[in-house]
Amino acid sequence: MTSYIHHIETSVPRYSYKQDDLRDRLKEIVRGSDRENRIIHTLFSRSGIETRHSVVNDFQEHGSHTLFFNGQGASPGTGSRNDTYIREGRKLFVDVAQNLIVNSDFHPDEITHLITVSCTGFYAPGPDFDIIRSLGLKNSVERYHLGFMGCYATIPAMKLADQICRANKNASVMVVSVELCTIHFKANLSMDDLLSSAVFADGGSGAIISNKQPKKINYRIEGFASSLTQKGEKDMAWSIGDHGFNMVLSNYIPDLLGEGLEDFLKPVLNRFDLTQDDIDLWAIHPGGRAILDKSENILSLPADSLNASRTVLSKYGNMSSATILFVLKELLKNPMEKEKGQTLAMAFGPGLTLEAALLNRMEN
Repeated sequence: MTSYIHHIETSVPRYSYKQDDLRDRLKEIVRGSDRENRIIHTLFSRSGIETRHSVVNDFQEHGSHTLFFNGQGASPGTGSRNDTYIREGRKLFVDVAQNLIVNSDFHPDEITHLITVSCTGFYAPGPDFDIIRSLGLKNSVERYHLGFMGCYATIPAMKLADQICRANKNASVMVVSVELCTIHFKANLSMDDLLSSAVFADGGSGAIISNKQPKKINYRIEGFASSLTQKGEKDMAWSIGDHGFNMVLSNYIPDLLGEGLEDFLKPVLNRFDLTQDDIDLWAIHPGGRAILDKSENILSLPADSLNASRTVLSKYGNMSSATILFVLKELLKNPMEKEKGQTLAMAFGPGLTLEAALLNRMEN
């Protein structure tokens, strides 16, 4: 049984920041030495990012300081940060879900399963409850939450949705991912915190996956693959601390991913009897500019192959698990000469974990 990604929606919080402004603001906040300020300047200037969004306006010079810089310094407790996640995250979850219904051919009563994805906060009853109540979905909707997996988590969510649809011909699955990475900002001069401050942002995305024949441009799901690299377990990690979630983000990650990328890709292509030349469209998670550059070089891709990933990185930054659907949506904007286009989506996360989805972009 064939399943399809019928519709993709994306959403970002209202507060928008220019990368250059965030760079200069961080210098003011951390008050580092000239050398440390040069490091900050270089990290931000070479990020490939123009704009990022956040649920808080605290990073503006005259912001309301509801979370940061309000007497607690720049390190509010994890509870305060998670309170912001609950208040603002539920708005973004519901916004994405509502737009999926409004802008698709699906009625709320048709949604049979709901999968939510996030690694930047927790609460219960959770975002699945908020979506069902706000959209008037049936109380019998089956609910699943994929939490604390990191940037690659939406691909396993799509995999789960595909498995549900293949097992149940009448299933219509809504997938919604929301990440509020900026609420875990730390005004520290450690390289991990500086790298995080330079790339992460807030955003939400979602899709409806079903066996129904789509009426619009869509993706047909062909299959999935996953792997763990042999190195890098300690170079990307995510844990809960007393002052927010602690991210370990080594600057060796692009090299580590580069070392394992070809070995990961070969069995994926072999499984579907494809070669790299058969891939028409590439949707690589823009974890950072260096990751995209490394992927492009290792795979010897044409210069414009990762334009969608680079565009999303430039406009939004790295929104963790929500980002890959932004890239897939960006790829749908441009018409293709062919009716179909083999599309390979890839995302990376703690482990180091590599996840891939083989899709077929369909014109109708």
